[in-house]
Amino acid sequence: MEKEFTQLLNTHRGLIYKVCNLYCSSQEDKQDLFQEIVLQLWKSYATFNENKGRFSTWLYRVALNTAITHHRKEQKKPRSVYLEHIQIPEPADPGLDSEDIRLLYKAIEQLSPVEKAVILLYLDGKSYEEIAEITGITRTNAGVKLNRTRQKLDKIFKTIS
Repeated sequence: MEKEFTQLLNTHRGLIYKVCNLYCSSQEDKQDLFQEIVLQLWKSYATFNENKGRFSTWLYRVALNTAITHHRKEQKKPRSVYLEHIQIPEPADPGLDSEDIRLLYKAIEQLSPVEKAVILLYLDGKSYEEIAEITGITRTNAGVKLNRTRQKLDKIFKTIS
């Protein structure tokens, strides 16, 4: 089970890093959140049911809920838990250096935790149905939240550019 879990995490680690990059600004906080997400994934891995949905959808749900909870606790450091047997390297993202990407991240930093989750899923190409499933809201509410978040981002872009 551990080997299967590690393989799945290696395949989908980019999703976890996206969440960490949106919810944390310092590298240390990103690493702490990454570790907390992996811990929560490991704790609940036995409850994952392949017949009920895809691993990436389940991973997003756990990662975003963990990040939002982490954020609501005002970035308190979680207790240190070392998962020595799980080694997951950070993926190289050459596009992250572009000015447009930096402006996007700067704008997203100003969003609420729920807005960050919705826009992250949208930017990752998720449909309204998938956004609703991952966040636990209705499809209609996902559409409304996404449209309002895009409008808010437009206003933010006007102030920072």
